This record gives sequence, C-alpha cells and structure tokens, in this order.
Amino acid sequence: MKQGIPNIGQMLERCTLCPRECAVNRNKGAEGFCRAGSKIEVSAAHLHFGEEPPISGTNGSGTIFFNHCNMRCVYCQNYQFSQLEDGKEFGSDRLADTMLSLQKQNAHNINLVTPTHYAAHIINAILPARRNGLDTPIVYNTSGYEKVETLKLLDGLVDIYLVDMRYGENRAAAEYSSAPDYVEINRAAVKEMHRQTGGLKLTKAGVAERGVIIRHLVLPGGLSGTESIFKFIAEELGKDTYISFMSQYYPAYKARDYSAISRRINKKEYDRALSLLYKYDLKNGWVQQYMGGAVDSDFAGTNIEPDV
Repeated sequence: MKQGIPNIGQMLERCTLCPRECAVNRNKGAEGFCRAGSKIEVSAAHLHFGEEPPISGTNGSGTIFFNHCNMRCVYCQNYQFSQLEDGKEFGSDRLADTMLSLQKQNAHNINLVTPTHYAAHIINAILPARRNGLDTPIVYNTSGYEKVETLKLLDGLVDIYLVDMRYGENRAAAEYSSAPDYVEINRAAVKEMHRQTGGLKLTKAGVAERGVIIRHLVLPGGLSGTESIFKFIAEELGKDTYISFMSQYYPAYKARDYSAISRRINKKEYDRALSLLYKYDLKNGWVQQYMGGAVDSDFAGTNIEPDV
C-alpha cells in the first residue's frame, strides 16, 4: 500500500494513536498515559545481538530504543528505556538518518522498540529514508497493545512484526500492566499484523525478511495465560506461526512489590507452559531453555523440537 506522509501536528493535537485514546494535545505539552510529548525521544540506537536468531542474524539488528510506553508493566525488563526519561530528542529527519546509519553498519534490519506512541513520527522517517536508499526490513517491536487503525497506517512500511502476546486473560493484564482490555486489543492487533505481512519468511541464510514473530513471556503462577494464547494462535493464525517462547522472566523494576510475581518461574511452570506448544502443534520458532536462578535478558534459545 502506498503511504502519504501524515501530519504529525494534527495527529498529536488530539492523540488517539494507541488504544488508550487519551485525546491530549501533545503539541502543547499535555501528557497522556504514555507521557510522550511532541518530539521523539530515543534512549539508544546501535547494533543488537540479543534478539531471536533470525532478527539478530550474524550482523546484528539495528535497534532503536524509544522512551516511554503505553503499557505500565510493573516487571518491565526495559524500564530504563520505557519508564525512565533519559533519552535524546529526535526529529523525524534525524530518525531517518539513524536508520540509514544502521543500514551502513550492515544491520539485518531496523528494529523499532516500543514504537507505538511515535507511529506518526516513524512513518515520517521511513518514507524519506526509503527515498534515500533504505531497503533494510523494518521491525516493529511491540508489546502488542496496539490500535488496529494505527497499524493500518503502517501497512506496506513495516516488514516484520515482533509482537508480544503477554496475557491470556485481562485480570492479570490490569493488575500488572494497567491494561484491563489487553486480550481483546492484542488479539485484534495481531490478526491485523498477520493480515499485512503473513507468516514469517526467511532468507536462505535464515534471516527474517517479512512476517510475524510472536513473543510469549512465561510469568510465574500461570499469570500469562499461556494455554489461551497458544490456542488462539493455532486456531486464528495457523499452526505454522513462529513463536518465541521466553523463560527469561525475573522480578525487574517494581515486581518485588507484588508477591505473585516476585520470583522467577520454576521448572514445573516452565515444563507446563512448554508442553502447551506441543499440545497445540506449534512447532515453528525458538525456545529459551529453563534458566533457573540465572538472569539474562538477551535471547539464547534453540529451535522448537518435536515432542518425543
């Protein structure tokens, strides 16, 4: 789909980019739930080697970490970026230049982390960057709490959706991420992403070039609702969907203030969640091994193996 450049000023005058639809005037300094203003704020931009194998590849992923977030996860493992305000202000031109710089460093892709609240700015960066030679795939790396209407603005611009399916029921989403309608919003968003890009397609070298990868972080006590999510994926998206099964949870940020999530997952919880991949015949993707008491937020996993 051919895209025109949206008017950022108009879109931020009454911001409804995400499902919260705060309708605040970000141009005049008003803050909605995400606390983002009229300018992009970037915490870091560099080659990153800790993503899933087809995202990091051998050259690394050209990762741009944005400040702020439209979720409020009390266990956020990227809270330094998403919740703390330590970034540098960027215009869309500078963001475009950063994308081109990462491409010159031979990044396999441009990986936009927590991008939702800057969707208009991102469109305004991708289009001129492409005119200036950007041909590296764009990765939209998101919590999955996305508005379908905003995603439609990205149709034809985003090549790969790296999307969380974080909760299978809304009670936990409300308590731990302040998102009481997460399940319905997330599932509609994932279906739109899949409509746009289809299933994951890899190069001969095993590097992602287009499609959807779904991340699922296993939380203690079954709070992530794994079975409900895997059932949805199998029935609505297809059993060939690529899953990134993540066991790396640890009580980061404010999680120790919440007894149910103040610990890592145990081996029984890990095995139970992993068994559900096979129950729903989801055999594409990668599995992080059980990490016990270790803490490592970089992805280190193996391909999903047949259940034997």
